[in-house]
Amino acid sequence: MISICIPVFNFDVRDLVKSLYAQCKDLQQKSEIIIIDDCSVASFRKINSEIQSISKYIQLDENIGRAKIRNMFLQFASYDYLLFLDCDSKIINSDFIKNYLSAITKDKNVIVGGRIYPQTKPERNKLLRWKYCLVREQNPASIYSDSTNFPFMSNNFLIKKSLFEKIKFDERLTLYGHEDTLFGYELKKAGIKIYHINNPVLNGDLETNEEFIRKTESSIENLNLILKFMNYEKDFIDEVTLLKKFYLIKRLRLDNLFYIKWKVLQTLIRKILISGFISLWLFDFYKLGFLISIMRSSDKTKTS
Repeated sequence: MISICIPVFNFDVRDLVKSLYAQCKDLQQKSEIIIIDDCSVASFRKINSEIQSISKYIQLDENIGRAKIRNMFLQFASYDYLLFLDCDSKIINSDFIKNYLSAITKDKNVIVGGRIYPQTKPERNKLLRWKYCLVREQNPASIYSDSTNFPFMSNNFLIKKSLFEKIKFDERLTLYGHEDTLFGYELKKAGIKIYHINNPVLNGDLETNEEFIRKTESSIENLNLILKFMNYEKDFIDEVTLLKKFYLIKRLRLDNLFYIKWKVLQTLIRKILISGFISLWLFDFYKLGFLISIMRSSDKTKTS
């Protein structure tokens, strides 16, 4: 009934797979665990190969990226529903699989379980991701009851296989970030409702402040690519907070002034954030300035 799909890159997934396998075995439901390794280094490929006896384990010879690897699971999945989990997920509920199975009905084609983060404050060099996620991403499923498609996060969701065969992740996106934003938007355009349930995984693998800033910059570059792919579609812009801010500033003709301020302050702000003095307002300022710099270097921008 359910194929559990875990893309892996340079991460030890043995505990995650064993936990999922134990739950599936107890439920006695038709299930499988599929691991596709996106060309990890040899040390991780070696340790993860230990779970071949309880999973389908596929190793890729070249890195193909977050979008394409998720689509690849269609080649190996045997069952009607695909449950996607990020490799750094930790299962914190002994009924995790049971909760998903109980939520499946004929009219529910996409179900999102959510994520939570450790309540214990990490060391200073990992504070940025921790604080950002606690404030911006860790929300109860109930708040999405009326606004079901955004935000869509691909770290922990279930989708009907026949639907995923029609609406896939955009393989033109090879960098990190916003492939799930685009996927959620395509589902919305197709009239597919996303259901949110309280079935989170724990995301305990926090990047350093510097790593998180680099990933954020990559995701903003991806966002710019998505805009080009979609010919600057207004409805998409209206769904993404960062884009709405950019086009508001542009309409007010304040983008040049904002860019000048960001250009002067960007190095200082980056150092402040990396050092662990965390202000989400500063981080938002940095992201918006980085987007403006990317958009200014593009061939063209369009107002919404």
